[in-house]
Amino acid sequence: MYIPKHFATKDDRQIEEFLKDIGACDLITVSGDSLLISTLPMLHVPSPSKQGWGTLQGHLARQNPHVRVEGGGVSVVIVRGVSGYVSPGWYPSKLDGGKVVPTWDYVVAHIYGRLTIKDDPLWTRDLVDRLTNHHEARMETPWSIDEAPADFITAQLRAIVGVELEIDRVEAKFKLSQNRARGDVLGVIDALSGIDDDLALEIRRANDFN
Repeated sequence: MYIPKHFATKDDRQIEEFLKDIGACDLITVSGDSLLISTLPMLHVPSPSKQGWGTLQGHLARQNPHVRVEGGGVSVVIVRGVSGYVSPGWYPSKLDGGKVVPTWDYVVAHIYGRLTIKDDPLWTRDLVDRLTNHHEARMETPWSIDEAPADFITAQLRAIVGVELEIDRVEAKFKLSQNRARGDVLGVIDALSGIDDDLALEIRRANDFN
């Protein structure tokens, strides 16, 4: 991935924090002379030994051609964070000659590794349980997989297959207006506040405006 120095990070903890709360990701796997591409929910599982990046775990429909990758496949997972349009009208510097243009701020990670298919109902049940609990934790009244009839859950699990990416490397880009003058960054934060508070917060953090 092309990462200008303004938008790079050398702090692995920043990347780890980003990976704690990922949602739907794009999984891309080399298959012969073509690519398989699927969107799926995934969880980041850190390495127990704290060495390396750990794994990404998710599940796909059993009928998805992606689950028939033989012997694992060289893959990349694209994980997206906050993103949004930045208007040049938010920059105070536009009054100084008008040399400003629109842009898009965003956070993204490309995660490389080898994919393993987990056609194991116990593994998949455990994943679904953890994935559900992770996202339900923010609900006012969290739902649990145990609330559904056991035979219904068993039937649903038969229709999906687990996947696991053993992470080899991570490339992350935090493009959050770090290349702009302080006044312009504050203008962006002010304009986004109340419109996209999550993006405004990440821009503030990236520019050390806490």
